[in-house]
Amino acid sequence: MDPWHELTSTILRHVGPAPVASWSNETLGLTFVAVRQTLEPRPHVYEPGFALVVQGEKELVLGDQVFTCGKGASLVVSVDLPMTFRIPSATPERPYVALAMAARPAQVATLLLESATIERAPVEAIGVGVSEAAEDLLDAVVRLVRLLDRPRDLPVLGPLVEREILWRLLCSEQGPRLRQIGLADSRLSQLGRAIRWMRDNYAALLRIEDLARMAAMSVTSFHRHFRAVTLMSPLQYQKRIRLQEARARLLGGREDVAAIAHAVGYESPSQFSREYKRAYGAPPGVDARSLRARR
Repeated sequence: MDPWHELTSTILRHVGPAPVASWSNETLGLTFVAVRQTLEPRPHVYEPGFALVVQGEKELVLGDQVFTCGKGASLVVSVDLPMTFRIPSATPERPYVALAMAARPAQVATLLLESATIERAPVEAIGVGVSEAAEDLLDAVVRLVRLLDRPRDLPVLGPLVEREILWRLLCSEQGPRLRQIGLADSRLSQLGRAIRWMRDNYAALLRIEDLARMAAMSVTSFHRHFRAVTLMSPLQYQKRIRLQEARARLLGGREDVAAIAHAVGYESPSQFSREYKRAYGAPPGVDARSLRARR
């Protein structure tokens, strides 16, 4: 069977018929996604890992860079990144289909130790890369997905194929990004500690000196490396995370705008409304009603 057809049919069977649907296997860190309608730009925080576009096309925006990811595009994200994505064309008859797999630092580190592969890539590399999936990588992905229908084999063979996928990625042009995830003392890993703190504490007062200390860098070095990897400043990153969290809360409809503004770290509701409108094109209340109407 054609590998792309096999992956598409298996993913669609697992995710179900909803217009925007997903399914996850936590043991393997594997996620399937299917989108059966056009999607306008939406914010999402992408975590370190690998993704493969199986059918259709997706556009990703990070800072001022746009990544167009068509069928066969392999993505590696090396650090938590708030990006905007868009599905320009998808229908129930021909949905957008993709899968993602988490890149766990311990697994990457084990592979690096076993292979004595410790070369370091410059931290200045942007935190997301897109390339064409190689045949050996696609073959490993297909074998991993097949195991989902073989529950007896899955716990034994699943981790082995997962390791193979990581190895294929390490040996690809995206290897330097993945390699940095597994190196505990790499600059990217140091930045990752600060970035994870920012994600978990988005409402807290941001002190660049504390973040730089967390990343074991000088303030100047932290600023330079942070912008190189995320294409934004720490303050811009925090604002993006705050507004994404606020939008998710507004969609839930359980709190008023002022309460949400305070909860995500804004002291001034008017400033929150201005920045929200600048980011999403409408004031918070109007945007929330529009989002709920489209659900």
